[in-house]
Amino acid sequence: MPDLPASHRLRTGRYAEPNRIYLLTTNTLDREPIFADFALGRLVVRRFRRAQELGLAQSLAWVVMPDHFHWLVVLENCSLRRLMGETKSLITREVNLSIGRSGPLWQQGFHDRALRREDDLVKMARYVVANPLRAGLVERLGD
Repeated sequence: MPDLPASHRLRTGRYAEPNRIYLLTTNTLDREPIFADFALGRLVVRRFRRAQELGLAQSLAWVVMPDHFHWLVVLENCSLRRLMGETKSLITREVNLSIGRSGPLWQQGFHDRALRREDDLVKMARYVVANPLRAGLVERLGD
């Protein structure tokens, strides 16, 4: 494999299969904790819900961390590239307008993991929602 930056290596050979479950993850630029602000984190959640309303992906679980998000989806009527590109672009625009900032918000690319049939969906969803607990941001899952 050529020595490419990580974001390009992740895209190599990526294939988006409709009706497949994917765990999607992306980080803010320089891991800036922009979503430590709860209101800005809610902007991300609204974009996830909008993608579902548009029939792009069905959201199964998500978590917005201060400097990244995990989004467990069933891919519907679009590619991973389109889903993440549009989602990240719209979040950037809304965040920038909300707090008077400009410029990019996200690192290039994203990480995706297609779940295989033998993967435990409940276990993966628990992994996603337990992320703040593991990071020490909350004391209980319900928080």
